[in-house]
Amino acid sequence: MPNIAVIYYSSTGNVHQLAAALADGAREAGAEVRLRRVPELAPDEAIDSNPLWRAHVDATAGEVEVATPADMEWADGYALGTPTRFGTPAAQMKQFIDTLGGLWFTGKLANKGATAFTSAQNVHGGNESTILTLFNVFSHFGAVIVPPGYTDPLLFAAGGNPYGVSNASGGQSATATEAELAAARYQGRRLAEVTTKLVA
Repeated sequence: MPNIAVIYYSSTGNVHQLAAALADGAREAGAEVRLRRVPELAPDEAIDSNPLWRAHVDATAGEVEVATPADMEWADGYALGTPTRFGTPAAQMKQFIDTLGGLWFTGKLANKGATAFTSAQNVHGGNESTILTLFNVFSHFGAVIVPPGYTDPLLFAAGGNPYGVSNASGGQSATATEAELAAARYQGRRLAEVTTKLVA
């Protein structure tokens, strides 16, 4: 039974939805799962300027534990999720990644399954480039990248992104469709199943 860490940043709840579904899928495959959110960096004034952002921050404050590097060390495989910001990961996720230097230097992030997921306001708002940027990070870690590819027909109903599940939010909150949530659960199962082979 592999240990899977699903670590994400979400401002208004879209990436949180995908993260929870991905975690459920990994559990369905028999994994021990830690669902964690990275620390929020934005000041209260910025958060309060968007009621959806404030509502999500308050809703998850006591519900989801904050991620630490120890969660990445514990994991046999990990999934990182973030909104796209100008086609790249959000600063909050990047800041968390930047705390992992010690684990990277000692090889404690290598040879583990790794996958990524994201959400943007628009269909072509940078979803693929954000995931591919995380693949660059995984390569530096020495991880084994586990994309969903086109390995199950249900992925086409969710938009057919072979790199990782993604969502176009339209600027609203909690907009993942049932097809996207099914794809996220599948991606979590696939990560757990491939990771099981890596640790066998």
